[in-house]
Amino acid sequence: MATPPGAAGGNFEAPPPPPMQPPGTDMTGICFRDQLWLNTYPLDRNLVFDYFALSPLYDWTCNNEQLRMRSIHPLDLSQLSKMTGMEYMLSEVMEPHLFVIRKQKRDSAEKVTPMLAYYILDGSIYQAPQLCNVFAARVGRALYYILKAFTTAASKLEKIGYVDTENESETVEPKGGKEAIDFKEVKRVDHILASLQRKLPPAPLPPPFPDGFVPPSTAEVEKDPENQQIAEPQPSAVDPIIDQGPAKRMKF
Repeated sequence: MATPPGAAGGNFEAPPPPPMQPPGTDMTGICFRDQLWLNTYPLDRNLVFDYFALSPLYDWTCNNEQLRMRSIHPLDLSQLSKMTGMEYMLSEVMEPHLFVIRKQKRDSAEKVTPMLAYYILDGSIYQAPQLCNVFAARVGRALYYILKAFTTAASKLEKIGYVDTENESETVEPKGGKEAIDFKEVKRVDHILASLQRKLPPAPLPPPFPDGFVPPSTAEVEKDPENQQIAEPQPSAVDPIIDQGPAKRMKF
């Protein structure tokens, strides 16, 4: 029976495991918690990074992991400032409930670019969503409720002026459609419009007429006093703002 290559001498070695891949960018749907570790060690600023390194959110290719392999504290800023690449920093601490860890890319000792943020809340590790995703979710939710409100308002307003087709089908001769008006809905819409009108500022007063200017409607009434009673109820056809052209103004 043929033996596999490399096993004849009893020195068969398994292939090395594949290198750890960095975590994805969007892992907001993952929550990690190790209750056994929390029952064994205290969760403070000295051990919080070791606890964070157990989660799938941890990037094993970061500079902090290199410091851990050299038995140096992974959050030692004096050592991290001498390196370049991906690293983690502890930005906010509220022991023992909240820890905020920021993932950033270091280009030099003074230049860093924030990438992602993670937070540990009462022992559970989460990835904080990005600001653009938060804005997109809030805008999408607002648009959903706005469209829902317009749909509800349209369905309510359709009842006003509704034609009763059932009565038309019972009659032999065609008759004009009867509109069933819901006066409760009419009052409700009028109440909404009145409340909106009260919230708006009052309309500004129209500008006064120039000195010596006489509206044509007033002049016609003075010339014909017999038709004064008929002319009084009619509104003026001249807009004091729009129809005051150059020809109607006094020349000085």
